[in-house]
Amino acid sequence: MTNSPPAPPRSPLARLGIPPSLVWGYLGLLLFMIGDGVESGYLSPYLIDRGFSESRVALLFTVYGIAAGIAAWLSGVLSDLWGPRRVMWTGLAIWTVFQLVFLAAALPLGSYPLMMLGYGLRGLGYPLFAYGFLVWIAAVAPRARLGTAMGWFWFAFTGGLPTLGSLVAGGLIPHIGAYATLWAALVLVAAGGLLALLLVRDTRGGKRPRGTGEGPLATLVGSITILWRNPRVGMGSVVRVINTASQFGFFVIMPIHFTKTVGFSLTQWLHLLSAMFATNIFANLLFGVIGDRLGWRRTIAWFGGAGCTLSTLLLFYVPDAAGADFPLALLVAAFYGATLAGYVPLSALVPSMEPRHKGQALAALNLGAGASTFVGPAVVAVFVGPLGVAGVVWIFAGMYAVSTVLALFLKLPDESPAAAGAPHAGAEAAASAPA
Repeated sequence: MTNSPPAPPRSPLARLGIPPSLVWGYLGLLLFMIGDGVESGYLSPYLIDRGFSESRVALLFTVYGIAAGIAAWLSGVLSDLWGPRRVMWTGLAIWTVFQLVFLAAALPLGSYPLMMLGYGLRGLGYPLFAYGFLVWIAAVAPRARLGTAMGWFWFAFTGGLPTLGSLVAGGLIPHIGAYATLWAALVLVAAGGLLALLLVRDTRGGKRPRGTGEGPLATLVGSITILWRNPRVGMGSVVRVINTASQFGFFVIMPIHFTKTVGFSLTQWLHLLSAMFATNIFANLLFGVIGDRLGWRRTIAWFGGAGCTLSTLLLFYVPDAAGADFPLALLVAAFYGATLAGYVPLSALVPSMEPRHKGQALAALNLGAGASTFVGPAVVAVFVGPLGVAGVVWIFAGMYAVSTVLALFLKLPDESPAAAGAPHAGAEAAASAPA
């Protein structure tokens, strides 16, 4: 009997869970999402200052969210057809072209229809780029480290949008102005996209093998029909919509409320936004661990649903009562960002409820994630006029309360205590979008 040669030592990147061949892709994604997130904290008040009503701005954000939701849903199927690299190139091209329409034509002319065209269709860009890279990671990362590799994806994704993006905006706007900062965002997106697509040489970015599973058309159709074929998957998708609906709605109204009503400067608001989502990044890791120990459903219901019900109200009422008290506002903003992460175990729970069609369940969950990008602004567009900001906040709080109840019904097919923490589900579920 001969001894096998020792395995070659793993690189430092591999030990961290980052596939070494994709390291430039992670860096490129971070830059891309920083550029995409530059506008998140100030575009709404900027457009209102240029004479557009709150409802029209909210409608613009809603159209953008619809486009992003469609792209999030289609990214996996298109990666099966074209390969992740081509999907990423398509996302980068869409983002660049329609941002140029928005900046070079729509804003200088003050044309709302052109803004709808340029900014609205630009929403197709970032999900194709980012989720295309997500598929690429799934093809490259070893199964045993897939969850960690996906964790680094979300670290880069949320680190850019809106955390570092808001910090970049806060640093640039006082020096070059709000309009020029939007051009700087285009430069960052282009640099990140080219960095990822030109320097990542891994050949698995080409057309993905479909294996013996269902083809892309069946997956596309099945990702919709599964919402009623398995009602618990449908409920999980609704919970995922609710998870970040307030986040995207608050991008529309909170910059205005905090600067015009509470009395913070735009720079202070951007710093609050950065702190909010910096907390969210680390809370994602924390609630992943808590979910495995306490149970996925309970973590989603109590830390996510009940936690967000409380934090949403505090985010509005504490600064509204205390005024421009930055340390106090920082605390409630961080608490809100942390509770958003309480929904992280959805990415393990939902596909585990449909073990024979995990791909379709993941697509349905991503559909919910994409839908939240327009549901939030739509709530603002419909209700901010008759109910005001306080009324909108109570609607979001009520949605979170509903999600608490729904989450308690998200039971696995095997309801044994062992299944509730099913560690094997983590790698399979890693392709879905966490909070």
